[in-house]
Amino acid sequence: MTLIFVVIVVALVFEYINGFHDTANSIATVVSTKVLTPRQAIVMSATTNLLGALLWTAVAKTIAGGLVDTTLFNLSSATLICALFGAIAWDLLTWYVGLPTSSSHALVGGLCGAALAAAHGNWHVIIWSQPNAIHWYNGKGLLWKVIAPMFISPCLGLVMGFLLMSFLYIALRRVRPRRINAVFGKLQMVSAAGMGLMHGTNDAQKTMGMITIALIAATSAGTFDHLPAWLGFLRAPAPIKGHDPEILTWVKVACALTMAAGTAAGGWRIIRTLGHKVVKLQPINGFAAETSSACVIGLATLLGIPVSTTHNISAAIMGVGAAKRLNAVRWTVVERMVWAWVLTLPVTAVLSYLAVMFSRYFGWIE
Repeated sequence: MTLIFVVIVVALVFEYINGFHDTANSIATVVSTKVLTPRQAIVMSATTNLLGALLWTAVAKTIAGGLVDTTLFNLSSATLICALFGAIAWDLLTWYVGLPTSSSHALVGGLCGAALAAAHGNWHVIIWSQPNAIHWYNGKGLLWKVIAPMFISPCLGLVMGFLLMSFLYIALRRVRPRRINAVFGKLQMVSAAGMGLMHGTNDAQKTMGMITIALIAATSAGTFDHLPAWLGFLRAPAPIKGHDPEILTWVKVACALTMAAGTAAGGWRIIRTLGHKVVKLQPINGFAAETSSACVIGLATLLGIPVSTTHNISAAIMGVGAAKRLNAVRWTVVERMVWAWVLTLPVTAVLSYLAVMFSRYFGWIE
């Protein structure tokens, strides 16, 4: 019983870190263009993240039931703590060095690595691919929900950012720069708010999924059978076969508030990388990047796909910069970011795998 509460606390710690790690993604451009002060941007982002986290749960359901086969191993609370450990360790490391990596992929990698170790190396524990017979894009498994979107969504963000910025350059070529900055300074507040909302609809959902996994496993194992009535809110029945698990209301609220609190803490190291080191941004550039990224993330959320906010906004910024000229983008910084993206899944999987093996050696996991 105690371990269940530990899982919830550790999951919320990850959500908090996700908030200040990924808040830079939604406010870096609006801060770097000086449309809003850092404090104003954080308040706006925290508010929109909170609203977004409460609106949709499709991504949470994917995390809770679409990536690992929980019937093939003993899903204990300690295993989930190990999964979260890998994700938290990688998030803190990349935040410290100022690299905008994906908390989403960190959590997925941690979950898969921990599940693989708990299943004694049985690779079938990871749901690789279950295509939907009707809608190919709505299949389940690591391939459909994580790996394919990991490449497709940044490409979409880059292309949309390039095309939108190119269109704006052509449409506004006769308008004075001062007028453009004044108009798009206001429009960027709208696009930044939309980015924060979409961040909440996708990123906050992952921790909801992890907590739901723990509650369903504990309920099925009978851990909550003798709970007092006032703790009955912890019970989460297993989903009917073929249906997604339901996300409890208190889980949504707790994760949304924690994400908002983390967002309020800020993430200035990553803001400097995205907002200043990749490409020099003006309000019109920030508007194009945020609008493009928010559209891609919104589409992914509707499909229940846990995409990376980091990858999308970073790629959109690159596309916006390339629309001006290719050398406007500092490609050496981009190279460091891409390496961090590529390494996130395997590194977090290995960290969580080793954490489970270490725990098993000391008898913390059977």
